[in-house]
Amino acid sequence: MDEALAAKQIDELRNGIISELLVKKEDFPVFRAVLVKQPDFKRFHGIAQRGGHVIYHYMDAPRS
Repeated sequence: MDEALAAKQIDELRNGIISELLVKKEDFPVFRAVLVKQPDFKRFHGIAQRGGHVIYHYMDAPRS
């Protein structure tokens, strides 16, 4: 995964094109670097999975 693909997937999740996004362990560092730069970063909710993967959802309200 490169930064452009990560940004595209973040936009798709944000706009409701996809309801959840699975980020594989090996892609996580690149994905996270792009995610933390988003102005609505706190609306993304990641749930850790077995094996180091993370499933992200976009929430209506930001987390605290």
